[in-house]
Amino acid sequence: MSLPNSIKNILQKDHGIEITNTSTASGGSINRAYRITAKQGEFFLKYNSSAPNDFFEKEAHGLQELKRAGSRLKIPEVIAVSKPNGSIPGFLLMEWIEEGRSGDSQSFGAELARLHQTRRDSFGLDTDNYIGSLYQQNGNYDEWIDFFVEKRIEPQLKLAFDSGKLSSGIKENWNRLVNQLSDMMPPCRPSLLHGDLWGGNYLFDEGGTAVLIDPAVYYGHPEMDLAFSKMFGGFDRGFYEGYESLTPLEPGFSDRVPVYNMYPLLVHVNLFGGHYTSQFQRFLKSF
Repeated sequence: MSLPNSIKNILQKDHGIEITNTSTASGGSINRAYRITAKQGEFFLKYNSSAPNDFFEKEAHGLQELKRAGSRLKIPEVIAVSKPNGSIPGFLLMEWIEEGRSGDSQSFGAELARLHQTRRDSFGLDTDNYIGSLYQQNGNYDEWIDFFVEKRIEPQLKLAFDSGKLSSGIKENWNRLVNQLSDMMPPCRPSLLHGDLWGGNYLFDEGGTAVLIDPAVYYGHPEMDLAFSKMFGGFDRGFYEGYESLTPLEPGFSDRVPVYNMYPLLVHVNLFGGHYTSQFQRFLKSF
């Protein structure tokens, strides 16, 4: 499918971008994505005809939040963002970053640790946003465990119960686990997180620098990003060595990984069901 003429017209009229060529690009399972060649340079654009009204604005905000942190991780520059307007889809236009074949994993890990040193006084974020296509609640919390329970796990559990993907019979197991969380999770200050750090949401540019894309940012426990990175693989040993060269992990991290990953696992339950549902149920029933 070609890029809609309505979007081409907006890019030229409102942003002065004179397109000479477009081609489809990899953009994940949610959006349509294009590489745009213009007289002004190369751009990456994604659009979605059915996305929520503020979907791309919240993604742009997340990218800008990461960029303001000042780490040496590369964050794509946001060029333009547009809400849906009648028959015209919402879209996000960014700089094009040419992907390289490999990169410096240790530097990537160290720079993620440096990103996590960007902190504020409360857990959460001043605005809600999205993880994948699902709404992500944030708010401001003084305590990490309260935030984790009330803004990460319980909204996803409710969604899964309401849709019939999970049986309400596991609520008792969840309540037992909640009572153990304070003994499991070490205290921390609120750190800026990518929030959706799996292997498909980073790449290395031609110079070998790690590039973060598709964030679901908030301020949380830094171990959340690291746990997420282990859910589907895609991060080598050097990445974790680089991270710990700046920020050594607290003892017992590997035991906490499945607890943190309840959140992305529940997201996958609500998006896809299937074996994610049985995987989540098996984990929670162990409590």
